[in-house]
Amino acid sequence: MNKAKQNGDAGTKGQLKEKFRSTTEAFEEALNVGTAFKRAKYILRLYVIGSSTRSLRAVYNLKKICEENFPNDYELEVIDIYRHPEVARAEQIVAVPTLVKKLPEPLRKFVGDLSNAQKILVGLDIYKRQETKDLSSAH
Repeated sequence: MNKAKQNGDAGTKGQLKEKFRSTTEAFEEALNVGTAFKRAKYILRLYVIGSSTRSLRAVYNLKKICEENFPNDYELEVIDIYRHPEVARAEQIVAVPTLVKKLPEPLRKFVGDLSNAQKILVGLDIYKRQETKDLSSAH
């Protein structure tokens, strides 16, 4: 009887090990391949006031910049401070439209309609500042 019980326990342990192994393999595969766990490289928040012309222009300009320079690699949240004034207070937003780059660090803020794409890209560290390029080519 003990031998039969041991064989039964061994079978159950084998099934558990196999089930655990397949679950672990599925999890590791999801981490390696799956995009569900992928984080956006740029986390951006754009603070606007309603659907004013400046706000709409800022949203359009920012989406264009993002799609042209790092598509599928950003997360954008547009926050209307008329609807959520507490968020603006907490983030110390004093002018709108304001873009806040949360990640990657360092945190940066841009005020205006974001029409100067070059300036925004330099601020997001996509392009290096022109002075840096000029200095490195002089040496």
